[in-house]
Amino acid sequence: MNNKKIELSRIFLKLIIITGLIMSISLTGLADCTTVSVGKNASVDGTTIISYNCDCGMCPIDARIIPAKDWEEGDVITIRGWGGEVLGEIPQVPHTFQYVQNIMAVLNEKGVAVGETTCPIDTSTDYGQEVEKVMFSSEGFVDYGTFLTIVLERASTAREAVRIFGDFIETYKWAPMEAETINFADGNEVWIFEVYGHDLWCAFKLPDDEVFVSANAARIRNIDLDDTENVMHSPNIVSFAVEHGWYDPSSGEPFSPADIYAPNRKPYSLRREWRAFDLMAPSLGLGPHEMEYPQTVVPDKKLSVHDVYKIMGDYYAGTEYDLTKGPAAGPWGNPFRYTNQSSREDKRDWERSINLHRTSTFHITQINGKLPDPIKGVAWMGVGAPDSSYITPLSGSMSSLPDCFMIGAKGEDFQRDSQGWVSLYVQEMTTLRYNEAIQDLYAYRDPKLEMLYQVVPLVQEKAAEIYQTDPDAALSLLHNFYYQNALGLFESWKKLGDKLLGKYAMGYRNFQTAPYPEWWNEIIGFGYIER
Repeated sequence: MNNKKIELSRIFLKLIIITGLIMSISLTGLADCTTVSVGKNASVDGTTIISYNCDCGMCPIDARIIPAKDWEEGDVITIRGWGGEVLGEIPQVPHTFQYVQNIMAVLNEKGVAVGETTCPIDTSTDYGQEVEKVMFSSEGFVDYGTFLTIVLERASTAREAVRIFGDFIETYKWAPMEAETINFADGNEVWIFEVYGHDLWCAFKLPDDEVFVSANAARIRNIDLDDTENVMHSPNIVSFAVEHGWYDPSSGEPFSPADIYAPNRKPYSLRREWRAFDLMAPSLGLGPHEMEYPQTVVPDKKLSVHDVYKIMGDYYAGTEYDLTKGPAAGPWGNPFRYTNQSSREDKRDWERSINLHRTSTFHITQINGKLPDPIKGVAWMGVGAPDSSYITPLSGSMSSLPDCFMIGAKGEDFQRDSQGWVSLYVQEMTTLRYNEAIQDLYAYRDPKLEMLYQVVPLVQEKAAEIYQTDPDAALSLLHNFYYQNALGLFESWKKLGDKLLGKYAMGYRNFQTAPYPEWWNEIIGFGYIER
């Protein structure tokens, strides 16, 4: 029998790390992502919610549906490197699930969703340098981009996704790349998963009434390894640290996998953790200068999709780090900060907010565990900086996406028929006069989203009712709703970009003089000249 082989290239992040195609991940924002995870009893409607900002400036901006498929016995997946070399093979399963994908899988037809954030080691200490040397010596070939997609092709629940991914890591070993924090959700459970290197991983079930935040730093510290119902891990999670002299079980110190295998407590990550937790639970009185924040918190009020969306678009407004303030924000309060480092050794950087100009794609997945699998999941997907973008509800069970989602790429000419490019077009238009344009954007966007927040659950419920007697009709209803709505939002967003350009072009406001504020005139030395 001639076996079919799926040729999968390494996700380019690992390739960049290994081949040195760029100077530094931190300079390009390739791995700098933020995630928020919300248990079902911490949300306003009993859904699980997880988010993912992919802040990779050069990553793809398209999206598509990858259909389910049946495979023959003996089929394998061949994992290939950047140069085409075979890194390994894994057996294919008889059937793979359908899913919606952007840079990687987002949500499958079973209602399982995923997000991730890369967690580099702080190498400013001798211990960090030692750990990095050991953890990067693995000769495995499991990476997050390729294998999380494979996981969503196979997993029916978040718990199952943890087991599948853990088995991959134990069997094939982690590639010589940085640690990862991953969030899986399925409507009933949210799991937080960390992989550190070699065959080492650990995961815990997020308490249903709590939230978790990850921002490029491993955070699993407080964990009961004996709680087999709520915790899973590689068998050697402790023994590996003991063998390397990194942990002494007789010390009485708690075992903290994040601090042992991926130590990192820098403001670049801590500040985002603080900000997200402070927005969700201000009653805790957390400060921005602490060296550790709670692993999980109970929010002061239950969270909606829009609450999470606003966190994803946050730039420290109203705090001492408010990026709309100061000369760097210009006269119109632009929170975007473009990379200004001259070399890898240049450690200077702007304050790092959750909202970034370089965000490629982002999503909020909302899953109602009470509904049938093909109906329960919604992927609210967007492109660009969340604050100045919009989100489109899509489903992993749709038969296809509109063409506008599948065209357009960075590095190519602007395409007005590309959903990704139009999102970036509007983002650029807000920078003409951000403090006013963003208010125009909110007034245009938020009522549309509020309508969808109300209507989407009603459509899901109606589809679930029909599904009992006619599954095909139910899925057709869902597909048509999401598909037509996506087209409508896309066309309306083009109009918004045109409105903003017409209103704020050439430094005017509707082609009426709109001078700089006096505080800015003083900074730039605006003076008098005889006419």
